[in-house]
Amino acid sequence: MGGGMSTLAPPVPKTSLATPGRLRSLDLRGPAGRLEALLNQGLPDAPFAALVCHPHPLGGGTLHNKVVYHAMKALNDPAWGLGWPVLRFNFRGTGLSAGEHDGLAECEDVRTALEWLASEYRLPLVAVGFSFGAAMTVSACCASACHPQVRALALLGLPTQVEGREYHYPSLAGCTIPKLFLSGDSDGFASAAQLEAVAASAAEPKRLRLLPCADHFFSGQLEPMQSALAGWLLTALAKEQLQ
Repeated sequence: MGGGMSTLAPPVPKTSLATPGRLRSLDLRGPAGRLEALLNQGLPDAPFAALVCHPHPLGGGTLHNKVVYHAMKALNDPAWGLGWPVLRFNFRGTGLSAGEHDGLAECEDVRTALEWLASEYRLPLVAVGFSFGAAMTVSACCASACHPQVRALALLGLPTQVEGREYHYPSLAGCTIPKLFLSGDSDGFASAAQLEAVAASAAEPKRLRLLPCADHFFSGQLEPMQSALAGWLLTALAKEQLQ
């Protein structure tokens, strides 16, 4: 399965003279109206720009979610080896974003954010989503409507079963964008067996990484999550998989 469980030594934060990008507040124009957003600006020579999507709004998910924030830091802080500009936004009906929660149409919000990033930076894009945000990232990027500049997907805590509702991802079978499935081995919304089945159904290239002793929210395991995320992206870049 594209290498299966990763055995590569993960990167660790190191002291850097570079500083993380300046924070910029902005509004995007989505299908349901205004989308509240924050941009952590990257290094001037950053080769990629990234989007990070938040978990379910009805469960309290916002762009300030701790997993979303730490994922952003792994992509944006030069100490992790990347230093990319990273956009976060609130889905429709969340925070100051207009509209109402739908549960499916949020994939259009993801596409709006990708369009803005592509227009702003004219760089290849990496799309990252956590939980509900991961599900919406799959919906937005594993279809014919995916933005052509998207080069990789990182799916954190991709859910398979939540409160009796099952999540299925048939579009993964034809999705040839490089994909990382990153979850805890004790995720209450996706058992290891269920996530292995989802990853097995996905087209190559792909990698599945289950973090030991980690739950759905990577409680106490946020730094290993960052290491796994940054490490996969650095490896993929080194192999020119994302170019």
